[in-house]
Amino acid sequence: MQAKWLQATTENAETTPVLYMETIKVPHLSALSFFAAGKEQFAQQRFYWQNREKTFTLVGLGHAYTMTFEGEQGRFDHVEKQWQQLTATMHKEGITHVQPMLFGGFTFDPSNTIQSEWASFPDAFFALATYQIIEQNDCCFLSMHVVSSAPLDDAVWQTMRHERDALVEAARRGELYTKPVAMSYFEPHKIDYLASIDRVTALIQQKQAQKVVIARPLALTFANHIKAEQALSQIVEEQPSSYLFGLEHEELFFFGASPERLVKVDAHKAYSSCVAGSIRRGETVEQDEQLGASLLADTKNLEEHQYVVDMIAQTFEQSCYNVTFPNKPQLLKIRDIQHLFTPVEGDLKDDATILSLVKYLHPTPALGGVPREAAMAIIRENEPMNRGLYAAPIGWMDAEGNGEFAVAIRSAAIVGQDAYLYAGGGIVGDSTAQSEYEETLVKFRPMLRALGGNIHE
Repeated sequence: MQAKWLQATTENAETTPVLYMETIKVPHLSALSFFAAGKEQFAQQRFYWQNREKTFTLVGLGHAYTMTFEGEQGRFDHVEKQWQQLTATMHKEGITHVQPMLFGGFTFDPSNTIQSEWASFPDAFFALATYQIIEQNDCCFLSMHVVSSAPLDDAVWQTMRHERDALVEAARRGELYTKPVAMSYFEPHKIDYLASIDRVTALIQQKQAQKVVIARPLALTFANHIKAEQALSQIVEEQPSSYLFGLEHEELFFFGASPERLVKVDAHKAYSSCVAGSIRRGETVEQDEQLGASLLADTKNLEEHQYVVDMIAQTFEQSCYNVTFPNKPQLLKIRDIQHLFTPVEGDLKDDATILSLVKYLHPTPALGGVPREAAMAIIRENEPMNRGLYAAPIGWMDAEGNGEFAVAIRSAAIVGQDAYLYAGGGIVGDSTAQSEYEETLVKFRPMLRALGGNIHE
């Protein structure tokens, strides 16, 4: 109950709030078990993140502070300004080199007004956790955050320390999770989706755009409510080569296993990944290599990939010095699918930040299209769904300007007994509705498998 009182104090404050932080080092904890330890006390207020290299894991329980924004204009700048103002007030106790982490995401398109499972989600939502676990370099640090306009006395800290220790104890007990089993499947908007591919292909042939990404959902229904930690445990186990993320907001839990970094900033060096063009994995090593070789030689996929490379490289040239990237793509292989992949990096200019890069990069041609504004207009007119956080930036940043955002693909939203999976593909002049439909079936597989669906149906 203490965390709720502290949050209310912040919300009702008339003076500038101050961020208080206390950090201790703890023996290694299961990040998933710590996430699960908050399932009752911090229900609907949890998040989870692990990078693709498995060198950094972040878990948050509770909301010490949240930042939200409605509308398209100014949402990236609003979050950045609020975060800078808050961290400028920071007071630290205990281990002082550990940073507070702000975690959240921006919706794909604030101009989309289609009613859906995303109806209550703001166009920007970020949270500073009350209790934060960071696992990095074989060390585990547990931080407590309080944002308050009033000075904090020892009684507040003692209450939180007891609560922190109880969460650690609960996490050490752990839990085993069974895989959910879907009772029924439904393809919302299937007919509209297939028709939209034909319409968009015709528009591209008429030179109204060069490429447009069109997505669709797949709905699953279960006998019981799916627990966030139950779903998350499956992708932690099954998708070791991806960014793993989970974010609760009210009744909705959004989670996924994305292969695609949007941007990372570490000590003023910026990194991005161009991921576009895909093909399934093979049943044997030989078949997998043949499929990969065919992808590397496929004109349509190479063209789609080059759009992404050109756009990301151009954005980096505006925000960075010493931009470098290879002149040919390589293969990025994950469990169910392989992609064309080109890394890009550069030294961040003094006036650039991770959120300014997110603002300029989103949406990349891999998720929106080329040219951007024309493609977005075509998506709004033809795509029969609201993407919410699907294909949008999700990630974290710290008080020193470091952070990382992934593109939230290979993802699903859980609301009660229902799950909504999302997948899409790039439409060009020679695309066909059937081939695009089949491509989405491959891209549904990671989340479908995690949720106990039959990937062969």
